[in-house]
Amino acid sequence: MVFLRPYYLWLTTLSNAVLATSRIVGIPTIPFTTSNDGAYPIASLKGVLIDSKFTESRDETGETLIPPSLQEFAKTFVDDLHSVLGLDINVSIGDEFTSDNIFLTLGDPSKYTDASGSPTSEGYTLSVNSSGVIISGASPLGVWWGTRTILQQAVLSNGSLSYGEADDVPGWKTRGMMLDAARHYYPPEFIIELCSYMSFFKQNTFQLHLSDNLYNNVDIYTREQSLELYARFRLWSESEALAGLNKYKNESYTKEQFEEIQSACASRGVTIIPEIEAPGHALVIVQWKPELALEGRLSLLNISHPDSIPTMKTIWSTFLDWFHSKTVHIGADEYTGDPNEYNRFVNEIADYIYQESGKSIRIWGTFPPKPEYNNIYNNISVQHWAFFEDDPYHDYILNNYSVLNSDDTYYTVLKYSGSYPQVVNVARTFNGNPETGGIWQPYIFDTKVAANNPEKSNPLVLGAVTPLWNDYGANASVFSEAYYAWKDGIPALADKQWGGDLSASEFAEAFSALHPVIPAQNLDRAIPSVGPTIFNYTSQSVLRNQYFTPLAAWADTTTTVTDQSGNGYDALANCPLTAASTFAINSSCSLATPLSSKGRDYTLSLRLLVDEADKDKDATLVSGRDSALMLTPNLTLFASGNYYRLNTTVPLQTWIDLDVVGRGNRTFARVSPDGGAVGAAKEEEGEEEFLAVLGVNGVSLVWTPIAIEAPLERVGGKDAGWAGQLAAMSLTSEA
Repeated sequence: MVFLRPYYLWLTTLSNAVLATSRIVGIPTIPFTTSNDGAYPIASLKGVLIDSKFTESRDETGETLIPPSLQEFAKTFVDDLHSVLGLDINVSIGDEFTSDNIFLTLGDPSKYTDASGSPTSEGYTLSVNSSGVIISGASPLGVWWGTRTILQQAVLSNGSLSYGEADDVPGWKTRGMMLDAARHYYPPEFIIELCSYMSFFKQNTFQLHLSDNLYNNVDIYTREQSLELYARFRLWSESEALAGLNKYKNESYTKEQFEEIQSACASRGVTIIPEIEAPGHALVIVQWKPELALEGRLSLLNISHPDSIPTMKTIWSTFLDWFHSKTVHIGADEYTGDPNEYNRFVNEIADYIYQESGKSIRIWGTFPPKPEYNNIYNNISVQHWAFFEDDPYHDYILNNYSVLNSDDTYYTVLKYSGSYPQVVNVARTFNGNPETGGIWQPYIFDTKVAANNPEKSNPLVLGAVTPLWNDYGANASVFSEAYYAWKDGIPALADKQWGGDLSASEFAEAFSALHPVIPAQNLDRAIPSVGPTIFNYTSQSVLRNQYFTPLAAWADTTTTVTDQSGNGYDALANCPLTAASTFAINSSCSLATPLSSKGRDYTLSLRLLVDEADKDKDATLVSGRDSALMLTPNLTLFASGNYYRLNTTVPLQTWIDLDVVGRGNRTFARVSPDGGAVGAAKEEEGEEEFLAVLGVNGVSLVWTPIAIEAPLERVGGKDAGWAGQLAAMSLTSEA
């Protein structure tokens, strides 16, 4: 029976239960007062009910300028309940709680304070008893984080929510990650998926580093080489004032794309913080306007040049109205010119941005304040990253500057580095120095010397953002390798950024259960399967559907190619069927699967014959969302805008077995002509690895493994550039 249950009566019932104060495991952990008389089965829910008084309420105090309403968050939550738990329920609006609903409402915002004792709009109260669930937030954003707790706990507790109540608040305002999208382009949909991943663990900030260059080795490169070095500005504008700054529209973000990124991320509580780098790391600007270079250091701006600051103001004026955050980042990292000129640059740009938009600015820690300097303004926040650059507590916090913790303890440099790991060091978050409390949290800048850290309650600690850098450029990695560098690190850091205290064993168990169900993303490119064989197409796949038809009768005919794996991933083909029940592939027809890409650990097998391949173009054997298998003429995987070629070629007019194997973070291929080895012996005969070749600062080359997704979407098709026959195609999750 449905009945009204006023909120005060709900709380009275809860307080009369037998209670035990504790915390429950989630990512992050949740302080929870448990009543010992049962749990609410999530399958009993009839709907999500929004308090009519707050339907259009928005969090105006947070970092984003486009905060979702409570109703918008509720609609996203209902989608997640379906994808994570299989619930098909709707959102409705009502005046008060009714049984077997999740009631979303707002409470007293002064109730929720962070580690410094300051009010936070991100706190919430979760209440569960036999009648249902109530989330009361300091704001709609607080309610949103409460919905993440419901999803996690329903998964971790086998579809039920323990009776009790949680008052949960983040310890710090800024919690998230930074992606170097300057030295490696990432498509909008990848960034949006990462926001969904972060949001599930209650991170709220995604900093995008949008302009930079490879290291300009002045000891080796000539001026001409420096002016040709890889340097990118990732925002695309048609403004005549910026003509020539960005020459690569196909690997840039238009205003519409950046709007999509920001809106999609904000819909899940994540704010995009844009960063445009200057006066250091500014080679892309110098390549546009060489006269602005600092003498002998082409990647640095000469701030004293009369056009340097006006040029940066022109850049910012073009893009300020693109950005929906209250804070923007002007970089200002690793500048080796005059400190007073540097500080003048920072202050003048800060003044300009504030006057034009009302936004605050952030910089990397470079020149700590000194009596002999004309120092930067105190209202500029500093992002600390290394103690050889600054001492965040003594240099900045004691001088009344707000500081964001990005200490290089948790730095990641993709694929290779002489200093930093290639994946987040998760163990460090659980095994901190006893002098600093045994675990890491954002107020801990120095994990070895406690005296270099402020008190946990210091209000000038903004939080923590953990960077991932692409020091060795775009060809070093494919898009997904950034995700894999962060896969464990995002949730591990998210627990500590919020203020959680998970142990390593608790984290491992919770993450293994939660990872497969994270909504609105498939960064692993996982494919559901009843067994190790994901799909299998053979001549029998077609013969079950129709008898042999002469080639001439196949014009404009499409047939179903039955998947024999049991998964039902049937393909469609509009290519002629030969007398031998093989498909005659050419550029005007194709075999199309319902799948697009498979992530790590797979074997993609094809039995095919290539009669001819176009010598003037890259012949594409199989294409997919994330990659393409090509003949260039060497066997090649094309991924993330780069070619990864083998020494192997595919013989023409000969039947071959071709396998592409994704084995962990490595990718291989093997080609076996008719009569070649099969089975286990084949793996040792002719297997060759795809490798990325990195140029290390003009000094050396480094070969590194690369993990490329299997292309699955289409064999042949328009502009494929080859003709031949396909006899069989299969995909397994075994490598």
